[in-house]
Amino acid sequence: MSPWLILLVPLLIGGFVLYRRHIRRRRRRALLAAPLTPQQRAVVEKLVPLVRRLPHDLRQTLEGKINLFLDQVTFRGNNGVVVTDEMRLSIAAQACLLIVNSPVWYDTLRNVLIYPSAFVTNRDTHDGFVVSEDRHAMLGESWARGPVILSWDQALHGGLDPEDGFNVVIHEFAHQLDALTGHTNGIPILRKGQAYAGWEKAMLDAYHSHVERVEAGYATLIDPYGATNHEEFFAEAIVTFFEKPRALRREEPHLYSQMSQLLALDPAQWD
Repeated sequence: MSPWLILLVPLLIGGFVLYRRHIRRRRRRALLAAPLTPQQRAVVEKLVPLVRRLPHDLRQTLEGKINLFLDQVTFRGNNGVVVTDEMRLSIAAQACLLIVNSPVWYDTLRNVLIYPSAFVTNRDTHDGFVVSEDRHAMLGESWARGPVILSWDQALHGGLDPEDGFNVVIHEFAHQLDALTGHTNGIPILRKGQAYAGWEKAMLDAYHSHVERVEAGYATLIDPYGATNHEEFFAEAIVTFFEKPRALRREEPHLYSQMSQLLALDPAQWD
């Protein structure tokens, strides 16, 4: 091979890679700028009425992010589920609420798996040197780099009722948000200027108070499942942030403030 070809090949490869990146960036910008069709918008507003509360500029941003999400993610039905456009739009809208005003993105997510209802997974449990496999019924599951697995009946119900404090899609995508650091531990990528010390104190104070109330048998604003560990508390707190924002701001003002900074949202002010 001539010296010119030796030099030319890597240049051609590099140029091709840069061209592909340019095309992807241009496509991304176009998707983010594109509105939903009137038919798609009607489906989203019907199945996820929470989006009706968003300020006008955020609703436009949400539509672009829904477009990008639908372009990136493949939805796969399991156990007889036939995936419809309504399913895709409902799940995408709920997932994108978390990042509607944030620069972060679900970069590694490529697949959402949908079951008709609760699904069974196998989990290893350890007792000393003994490892046993147990079967658990699940409503949702999130893996650090994807996929997200959802029960459709619960995903549908969570979207339709924006005030009951239960939303499996927001819960599982809160785990996706948490995992962007490389660890799912209740410490997400904080907003620029947001101090870790403030986040840690607000989260731990609220978590310990929540665990005490759950263990004492008292009613809690945040779902009792949040007492499981820090990451589940983070996920359930985000659900409460969206679905019961005024109550969360009243009962846990420091936690609400930190989440408001993290997501650059203030749902307690939405009509």
